[in-house]
Amino acid sequence: TVDESELLTVPDGWKEPAFTREDNPRGLLEESSFATLFPKYREAYLKECWPLVQKALSEHYVSATLDLIEGSMTVTTTKKTFDPYAIIRARDLIKLLARSVPFEQAVRILQDDVACDIIKIGSLVRNRESFIKRRGRLLGPKGSTLKALELLTNCYIMVQGNTVSALGPFSGLKEVRKVVLDTMKNIHPIYNIKTLMIKRELSKDPELRSQSWERFLPKFKRKNLKKRREPKKKNVKKEYTPFPPPQPESQIDKELASGEYFLKESQKKRKRVEEIKAKQADAIKKRQEERNKAFIPPKEKPVVKAKKDSTEKKIDIEAIKEKVKNAKKKKLGALPVEEVKLKIAADEKKKKKK
Repeated sequence: TVDESELLTVPDGWKEPAFTREDNPRGLLEESSFATLFPKYREAYLKECWPLVQKALSEHYVSATLDLIEGSMTVTTTKKTFDPYAIIRARDLIKLLARSVPFEQAVRILQDDVACDIIKIGSLVRNRESFIKRRGRLLGPKGSTLKALELLTNCYIMVQGNTVSALGPFSGLKEVRKVVLDTMKNIHPIYNIKTLMIKRELSKDPELRSQSWERFLPKFKRKNLKKRREPKKKNVKKEYTPFPPPQPESQIDKELASGEYFLKESQKKRKRVEEIKAKQADAIKKRQEERNKAFIPPKEKPVVKAKKDSTEKKIDIEAIKEKVKNAKKKKLGALPVEEVKLKIAADEKKKKKK
């Protein structure tokens, strides 16, 4: 009797056996090929590394051609190709090279335990400014967020243009896709990184493998703290009155009240001219005052005389003389030999008496 839970779990360190020629000795019946276009700025790099690409693919008996005129890369199976999945891996290799992934990383796709995922993020956000901001969050300050994600998922991640290319194990790619899509939905990647760190620590404990981890994982609530914009001009409602407001006075009513209505046309004209002249005189006066401000001298600060020191420091000459005498009495250097012998003899006598 075997426990069913043991059959469902994959043992640690287990690897699928490699596909060899013995598994498919007769090769493939039909020729398969894949082609992909690449941008103009990748042409120089692909030209340099193409011999290495051909060498890597020749080990799996897949031929590769680079068309610089058309701007495309093509991979094709040969008569010697025995692995049917080799052409799919070769297709992924040229796709990654077109998406600015360096050859040193892209060539890892030819290994059995490595897969790739190209996530399209260009159509997930409508506003271009928001898209650039959220894509920048994936990278983080000096690429720190992307580096943390790479360490937690064991994947190589490349953010380029409207796509995110990821290369690594299947379990890591699943997490990368989730983080990228959540970031484009305006969920900061730091929340997902924190969850991944907790999961990594929990996976080390063999007792917790078969248990649910929901109680350990953090639950982040989305809070919308946007305040409503207050208008600059607030309309204050007046108190309701059943009576309508009084009718505003017309220009004729105003003239009748001031008596201007009964003046002659020449008198009205003279009055208007006098008002204009009065306004001009006020304006000239103000302008002249502004000009005269530059010629007004600033107020000078009163000169403060330096106070003489009332108490002069007296030098104590007698104290200095005493210090000099004491210094002369002190003998510098080591004692002479005779004095040393006398001291030793005196010490010995004291010991004998004791």
